[in-house]
Amino acid sequence: MLGAAFVFWGTIFNPANAQFSDSARQWTIEQCFQYAADHNIQINTFRLNQLSAVQDQSAARGAKIPSLNGTIGNTFNNANNDVSGNGHLTNQLNTSGSYSLNSSILLWNGNYINNNIQQKELLTQSAELSVKQSYNNLTLLITRAYLDILLAKENLKYVTDLVNTSAAIVKQNQQFYDAGSIAKINLMQLQAQLAGDKYLLVQTQNAIRQNTLLLKQLLQLPADSSFDIVTPAAVELSGAIPPLSTAQQTARDIVPEIQIGKLGVEIAALDISKARAGFKPTLSANAAIGTGYSDVITNSVFSKAGYFTQSSNNFYQRLGVTLAIPIFSNRINSTNLAKAKIGYRQADLDYKNNQLVLSQAVEQAYLDAFNAQEAYVSANEQLIAVTENYRIVNEQYRLGGTTVFNVLLQRNLYVQAVQAYTQAKYTAVLQQKIYEFYTGIPVTF
Repeated sequence: MLGAAFVFWGTIFNPANAQFSDSARQWTIEQCFQYAADHNIQINTFRLNQLSAVQDQSAARGAKIPSLNGTIGNTFNNANNDVSGNGHLTNQLNTSGSYSLNSSILLWNGNYINNNIQQKELLTQSAELSVKQSYNNLTLLITRAYLDILLAKENLKYVTDLVNTSAAIVKQNQQFYDAGSIAKINLMQLQAQLAGDKYLLVQTQNAIRQNTLLLKQLLQLPADSSFDIVTPAAVELSGAIPPLSTAQQTARDIVPEIQIGKLGVEIAALDISKARAGFKPTLSANAAIGTGYSDVITNSVFSKAGYFTQSSNNFYQRLGVTLAIPIFSNRINSTNLAKAKIGYRQADLDYKNNQLVLSQAVEQAYLDAFNAQEAYVSANEQLIAVTENYRIVNEQYRLGGTTVFNVLLQRNLYVQAVQAYTQAKYTAVLQQKIYEFYTGIPVTF
């Protein structure tokens, strides 16, 4: 009996006995972030959208450059013609060619081009911010999954110790039972406890595998790739959390959603300006140079002028200016303007909603971080008290002053306290990382 009590107490408080090992490559959380930034499909899709926006911006700027088109045409015509004027038809094969260069430029169209260029620049900035927004969202998901793995691994350490302790106690008390020193009911209670500890061990191992799979899926790694994470030397709270007012102000300055909403308002305002341009005249200039020639290939009755002679004689130059004044557009311009104004109001509502959602999210993150820290402190105090009670009961059991049932009861309370403490610690760390992320502090361990 005395030996059983000693093994019971001495093993349970040695968490270093259990280690989780895996031959897979081990990733730090920074490596997870970097891999996701480089390979995530959604992030790369937003990058392609950004590249497309850059091309739209270049196309908008190209509207200020004159266009230049070259045309070359040549036709052949075979027909019966009255070339002598006496009604006698003669079959002739004629050919003619024309060559020209045409250029045009829009001189003024109600500032539409400049507004379009500015709008495309804003859309490019918005597309770039969308990449950052997607990366930020994925960062928080990776952080949560990473900490879930660390939590499960830490649970595995003490659960493995529980199993080892229970197995040693059952083995020792089996010897006592065989010698007739304890009742069978006591041995069966210990065996039931061992079975429960083994079940808890299986659940913890499953949690590690499941959380590892979740992180692997977030990183979009191939199914056949081995994967594991680096376990930091310590995962602790970093100290006091920043004030809520400071966090909210910083978040408004750096969070992409707010900047995207602000750009959306500016983009919508430019839509109104572009729509108003439809009511204004447009002024354009055009120029052209060209030449041509014709020839009768068969049955010609006139002397032929040479190709270069005709090309020189037919060479022309043209320069013109066109002013187009909109008079009636079947309400197209009016509709476009009305819809642009509606779009502006919607963009402004989206911007205000983004600000409200962010403010609420930061406040919720602050409350979650504060509550998690309070829960962590309480769980730590509870663990200290339960650990002392467990030590006292073990000492009483060693001296024969209590039963195995009471020892197992205190043991279960101790296990629950350890689980609550571990859960509270990792929850507090996670909530603090999320809250600090809104203030621009990167996630590190």
